Amino acid sequence: MKNPVIGITLDTENNQNYSMFPWYASRKNYSDSVVLAGGTPVFLPHNLNMIEKFIEVIDGIIITGGDFDIDPEIYGEKVLSKKVSTKVDRTKFEFEITKKALNIGLPVLGICGGQQLLNVVLGGTLIQHIPDEIKGLINHEQTNPRNEPSHTIKIIKNTKLYEITKTENMFVNSAHHQAVKTLGQNLIVNCSTEDGVIEGIENPDAEFCIGVQWHPEFLIDKKDIEIFKSLIESSRNFER
Repeated sequence: MKNPVIGITLDTENNQNYSMFPWYASRKNYSDSVVLAGGTPVFLPHNLNMIEKFIEVIDGIIITGGDFDIDPEIYGEKVLSKKVSTKVDRTKFEFEITKKALNIGLPVLGICGGQQLLNVVLGGTLIQHIPDEIKGLINHEQTNPRNEPSHTIKIIKNTKLYEITKTENMFVNSAHHQAVKTLGQNLIVNCSTEDGVIEGIENPDAEFCIGVQWHPEFLIDKKDIEIFKSLIESSRNFER
């Protein structure tokens, strides 16, 4: 059996913590989780002219998270919160490569901000700052380390995510101040928190088109790796 090639989108920074010049970054556990699940990870720089080539090479794609937000103008809104910060070039690249991937049925996993981008690509909208709209008891920007759990989620039966994890409850971390609001085309909710925040979305008619609001690459819950394994298996079976 071949090890499918999984494209992983990168973050980009201009601060001088690493270099005086702009640089790409990714946490090691994104690629580690792909390898553990049986895939071959490759990182994707933000080159719009290379998208077609990237799509030819990869068998699946992970849209990663990051400490930034999608410009609300993209989903038809004005900025409503001072907490909104954007990365224009990164969003433009991820939007276009995700759209291409969806058009050909390439397996797509959106993680945290990647879930939000997936929803927006398909025509959905976002809650720009959760505390402004949902008065719950969960702090979705946890103060404890990201490799520790924050809260539980409830997984809906008869969804792809339930089929993958075979459980109704998981412990997850939480590192986001935005969330899915109205669903994009053909998407359904597959899990949520007790305060009503959408924690997962999917297209039930696709081979693999899933977004999760937490970071399963930290492998906090024993079921997290199953999400990557399912992505790898779907990517292995993908035919252009």
